[in-house]
Amino acid sequence: MKTCAVVVLCTATLAAHAQTVHKCTLDGKVSYSDQPCPEGTAARAVLDVPAAPAADPEAIKSLRQQKKQADTLEKSRLKRQEKDEREDAAASRAAAVQRKKCAKLQLNKRWADEDARSATGKAADPARLKARRAGEAMALECPR
Repeated sequence: MKTCAVVVLCTATLAAHAQTVHKCTLDGKVSYSDQPCPEGTAARAVLDVPAAPAADPEAIKSLRQQKKQADTLEKSRLKRQEKDEREDAAASRAAAVQRKKCAKLQLNKRWADEDARSATGKAADPARLKARRAGEAMALECPR
């Protein structure tokens, strides 16, 4: 894109040369042309357009350097963007794994609580211990 702009600008400066511009008036409407005014129109003035200045080699060199620098910056921006996208995807996968693990621990705790409520006799104390440990494991892995 930038190369096209440079080519167009260089072409425009080469193509621009001294031209004569004719100002014509017909029925109160003014028009400008590079051709002499047609008959029946009033020619008010002829404007001489000066020649375009010669291309400045320093400006062209500076423009090339700026283009090269812009391309380098664009490449580094794209690399940074791709790296950020990879890191975001990895973080999303890790978060999904953590959510799944927490859901499993919550389910195990709920089952252990149900077992502790329904246990009787000698099985009641081990069931309550199991429910407490399931709660501790869930609290450790899944802080709220």
